[in-house]
Amino acid sequence: MPGTIPAFTPLQATLWLTLCAKALDNRLSDPILGDATADKIVWSTGYAYRRLHLTPSTVVTIAHRAKKLDEVVQRFMTRHPDAVGLDLGAGLDSRVLRVAPPSGADWYDIDFPEVITARRLLLPEHATPNGIGADLDATDWLDALPRDRPAVIVADGLLAFRSARETVSLMRRLVDHFPSGEIAFNGYSRFAMWVLRHARIADALRDVTRFPGLDDPGIVERWHPRLRLDREILCGREPEVARFPPGPRLMTRLTAPSATLSRMISTVYVYRF
Repeated sequence: MPGTIPAFTPLQATLWLTLCAKALDNRLSDPILGDATADKIVWSTGYAYRRLHLTPSTVVTIAHRAKKLDEVVQRFMTRHPDAVGLDLGAGLDSRVLRVAPPSGADWYDIDFPEVITARRLLLPEHATPNGIGADLDATDWLDALPRDRPAVIVADGLLAFRSARETVSLMRRLVDHFPSGEIAFNGYSRFAMWVLRHARIADALRDVTRFPGLDDPGIVERWHPRLRLDREILCGREPEVARFPPGPRLMTRLTAPSATLSRMISTVYVYRF
């Protein structure tokens, strides 16, 4: 490895959950996301991913929601080639490599300073074109970002580790900063949060999960007068489900007819402002 990875706090270390899931997805015969960079990082660091007890269902669910978020970014930047892209709580994800923003766009990965340092050690140089090491609850990191261009903002797995108050405050600051844009994140229902705290993988997560859960996507529209639900992507109804391993595919197809059940499994919400 090119250097020593900084020591992560328990909260920062949750990045291994999504990274390892993407790595294991890449090892499937028919990957959903196909993130070879994630696989390379897990292999090169020797991270003991088996201690996370990732099930086939968890692997494909995490990979699938990442793919849906990638598509949100790509569609937005097709319409706005001068957009500003933000990945909040980016971890060691290589989304910018997967979405390949147009030359006129700017991409920012936001995470704790230790994580941004690790990104620069472990990912290809062009995978972190603009890394900002900051606590998302700080009020000054947005000052480094343009204010006069549309923005597409994604948060993959982030909400689980933030309180409702912190989440609302962050959303308000983001919407106030940019003239227009989209915010996309994977939903966590109250049931999903319960599962996250009680599943075997939760040994490393139980003390840092803080979100109460979101069962009604319309509630987010109350967080800021400019926020409007643009679309709800019920992942269980997306075409990639046909490529899931047999067990997760059957479970997903059984729950897909019900929007309520689908939200409990995997959903991506997209809000415009």
